[in-house]
Amino acid sequence: MNASQLVSVVITTYNRSDSLLAVLAGLARQTDRNFEVLIADDGSRAEHRSSVLNAPLAQALRATHVWHPDVGFTASRVRNRGVAASRGEYIVFLDGDCVPEVDFIARHKRLAKPGFFVNGSRVLLSSEFTTQVLSGAEQISGRSAWYWLRQRALGNASKLTGLLRLPDMPWRNKKAFSWKGIRSCNLGCWRTDFERVNGFDESFVGWGHEDADFVLRLHNGGVTRKNGFCATEVFHLWHKEAARNQESHNAAVVKARALTAVTQPTLGYSQERINDDVLITTLG
Repeated sequence: MNASQLVSVVITTYNRSDSLLAVLAGLARQTDRNFEVLIADDGSRAEHRSSVLNAPLAQALRATHVWHPDVGFTASRVRNRGVAASRGEYIVFLDGDCVPEVDFIARHKRLAKPGFFVNGSRVLLSSEFTTQVLSGAEQISGRSAWYWLRQRALGNASKLTGLLRLPDMPWRNKKAFSWKGIRSCNLGCWRTDFERVNGFDESFVGWGHEDADFVLRLHNGGVTRKNGFCATEVFHLWHKEAARNQESHNAAVVKARALTAVTQPTLGYSQERINDDVLITTLG
């Protein structure tokens, strides 16, 4: 990917403005500044919206805040709306609790190639360490190897892959569809490929596997998955797990689709939207 091409970072969030601000702090320190920020807010309460809209970090990044009313877990819908408000040729999806390293954008650009999407990974942080990060006592992006060796020894980080930077080699390319490691909390794809498979399927509601469905349809559309391991790691802030009432249903849908060559969703990005209730605010 040409370094001059614009990347759109679409960040999903819900009632965790403190975590989101930590993510924005990581984005503010990027070595590659040619990106835009879209905050895809899945119905956060007024106090969380206000915290973000009034944050100097969000203003400095000239973020666009895309919000719709809370009707449950509808990450697919709000991601699609975030993309609709974006301008970049390449889209990176990031969760609002995943803090990027300072070369996150640069590394995604290095791995981005036509015909591929990049599925990154994450380093899990402990509950106690997350509290320190959110309080401002710890700044985690741009730290030394010794810093992370110490955090690993203290049990604050699940692994040390965030220290490694392995090149773009053929072993990264995964020709077959697999559920393993699919996380839309750190995923990059070309806008043309996103539009070809009509985005995320908004018929997926509740937690679980809307990202696997999206990856499956990209795969069926001829787009090869590339593993972003040891290149695009993010630091995942601890939180309680979301309710997973819909997980088995969503998984069953993906398993059934995996037996087909389907590329189109039931309810996709390009659907006609009458009386759309999305509010878009551009900051800065």
